[in-house]
Amino acid sequence: MIQKTRVSYQRNKIVLKKYVLSPESYKIKLNLKKNNNLLQDKYQPVPPLLQTLQRYLTALEPLLPPDELQHTRKIVQKFGCPGGLGEKLQPELIKRAKHSHNWISDWWVQWAYLECRQPLAVHSNPAISLPKRDFTDWRGQLVFASKLIAGVLDFKAQVDSGKLALEYMRGQPLCMELFPQLFSSCRIPGPKHDHVVHYGRPRRGPAHITVVRNYQFFQLDVYNSDGTPLTESQIHAQLLRIRSQSWKTDKQPMGILTSEHRHTWGQAYTRLLRDKINKESVRLIEKSIFTLCLDSPVMRISDEKYSSRMAAQILHGGGTFSNSGNRWFDKTLQFVVGEDGSWGLLYEHATAEGPPISTLLDHVLEYCKKPDRVRAPLIPLPMPKKLYFYINSEIKWDLEMAKQNLDILINDLDIKCFNFQRFGKEFVKQLKLSPNSFIQVAIQLAYYRVHSEVCAACDIASLRMFRGGRTDYIRSPTNQMLSFIRAFDDDDAREAKVQLLREAVDAYSILTEQSLMGQGIDRHLLGLKLQAIEEGLSLPRIFMDTAYGLATHWKLRTGQVPTNTDSVMCFGPLAPDGYAVCYNPQQDHVHFSVTAFNCCEETNAEKLALTLERSLRDLQELFQPTV
Repeated sequence: MIQKTRVSYQRNKIVLKKYVLSPESYKIKLNLKKNNNLLQDKYQPVPPLLQTLQRYLTALEPLLPPDELQHTRKIVQKFGCPGGLGEKLQPELIKRAKHSHNWISDWWVQWAYLECRQPLAVHSNPAISLPKRDFTDWRGQLVFASKLIAGVLDFKAQVDSGKLALEYMRGQPLCMELFPQLFSSCRIPGPKHDHVVHYGRPRRGPAHITVVRNYQFFQLDVYNSDGTPLTESQIHAQLLRIRSQSWKTDKQPMGILTSEHRHTWGQAYTRLLRDKINKESVRLIEKSIFTLCLDSPVMRISDEKYSSRMAAQILHGGGTFSNSGNRWFDKTLQFVVGEDGSWGLLYEHATAEGPPISTLLDHVLEYCKKPDRVRAPLIPLPMPKKLYFYINSEIKWDLEMAKQNLDILINDLDIKCFNFQRFGKEFVKQLKLSPNSFIQVAIQLAYYRVHSEVCAACDIASLRMFRGGRTDYIRSPTNQMLSFIRAFDDDDAREAKVQLLREAVDAYSILTEQSLMGQGIDRHLLGLKLQAIEEGLSLPRIFMDTAYGLATHWKLRTGQVPTNTDSVMCFGPLAPDGYAVCYNPQQDHVHFSVTAFNCCEETNAEKLALTLERSLRDLQELFQPTV
C-alpha cells in the first residue's frame, strides 16, 4: 500500500489529509500522471479579451437588427476599452488559469449542472438508444444483461489497471481524467446546489452494482472474494435470483423521487435519509459501480414509431405506469435492458461527457461479440440483497407529487427519431466538406423553413485536448449561413447556391476549429461573468443586455455523437420554445433524434424532423441534380 497526502482548500485554510492508495488506485494515478505528462503544456488557454468580444459581435449579426446591434456594440466596446471592466476581469482569469488545473471546467460544471434546478430527467441526462438485440422475452433479456455487465466490468478493469488506450484527436492526446469518474459516482441533491460523490478512489472502490426490476432495487456483488469479476454464467444465476424476488411491481417507485425538481428532491432527500434503513439503501445505490435497469414489456407499436418509443423509454422510462420507477436519475451510469431486445444507456451529465461514453459503449459492443469461455467457479454466491425503504406519510406525499410532475413532463415531451438513408458522411467528404458543418447548415435551413427566421443554436466542441477540459459551444448561425439560407429557396442559379453553401460550411468549420483549440467565446464570456460575481461586483452591462439574453436563449440544442454503431442519442431542449437535435453520422446514413415540448404551440418535433429530412435531400440535389 502507498501512503499519500492530499491537500485541500477550505476558504483560507489548507487542510492536509492522510490516505492510503490501493495498488489498483495507484495504477490509475500513474496512468493519469502519464496522460498529464503528455498534456503538461496543454493547459486550456484564456482567449484574448478583444478577440472574444469581436467574435461575440460577429455572432450577433445574424440575430439582431442593425439598430439593436449598434446599441450592443457600444456596450461591448465600453466593456473592453482601456480601463473598462473587461480589462480588470481578464487578468484575474489569466491568474486563475496559472494556478488551477483548468480555469473554467469546475465553474462550468457548477454553473451549468450542479446549480441548475430543473429535473435531470429530460432536461439534463442524455440517453443513448442502441440497436435492438435478437431476443424477445425475459430469458434473452437476462442472458444479454449478464453479457452487458461483464463487458462493463471488463472496461472498468482496463481503466483501473491503466491499460485503457490513450485517445487522440487530430494527432493530439486527449485528457482521460473522466474515465475513472464514470464508476461508483453519483449526483447528490441539495436545496441550493447539488454535488457529486465518487466512491471509486482512493481506497478500493465498491464491489457491487445496483439492479432495478419492477421498481425494486437490489445490491448485486459482481466480484468474487479473490477480487476476480463474476463470470457471465455467475451473473446470470444472480439475475435469475433477482427476478425470483421481484415478481410483483413495488407499490412505491422510489426512483421517481430522483426525477423531481432539484430543490424539491433535495428537501425530500433530507427527509428520506432521516431513517436508518433508507439511508443505508440510498448509500448502496449511490456507491454502486453502475445501475442496471431491467425494464418490463411496453405496449407494441408500429415499426415506424419504434425508434422514437425506445429512445423515450431510455430517456425517462415511459411514465409512472411504465418503467420510470426503474431509474435513479442521479446515478452517473444507468444501463437499460428491455424484454423486447431494446437497450441503451442513460448518463448524468455533471460527471460524464459523450466521447468517453461512446468509448465505453464501443468496448461493450465488441465484448458482446465474444463467446463466454470462462468457466464459473464452483463457489456458492450470496443472495443478492434487496434494498428496503421505510415510507412514512411525508415520503408518500413526496412520491405522489413526483409521479404527477414526471408524468406531466413526459407527456409534454415530443420525440421523433428517424434514419436518413439517402447519404451519410462519405458523400459529404467526397464534396470536400465537413459532415458535421454540412448537417449544421441543414438544421438551420430546416428551422428557417419552419419558423421563417434563424435562431441561436449551440453545438458541442470537446476540449479534451486540454487538461481537465470539458466542452465549449460552437455557435450558429453565421453570416455565411444566413446568406445561404435566404438564397436557397429563391430562383438563384444552382452554381451560386453551391458556392454559398460551401462558404457556410467552411465558416462553421472555422468556428469548430476555434472552439476545439480553446478559442470559443461562450466559456470565456461565462468566465468573465462569474469572475465579476466572485469579486462581488455589479453584473457588467454586457451580461444584462437583451442581446446577451437572446444570444444565450438556445432555441436549437444540437449534438453530434459519432459512434461505431447505429445508435441515437436524445435529450430535451434547453429552452421551452426550442428543440434538441442529435445526430450520429454513419458512412451511408445518419441517425437523428428531434425533441420539443408540446406546451409550446410554435414548436413541433415531427414537423422539424420532416423538414430536416427534406432539407438534406435538397442539399444533396444541389450537387446531384439528377438524383
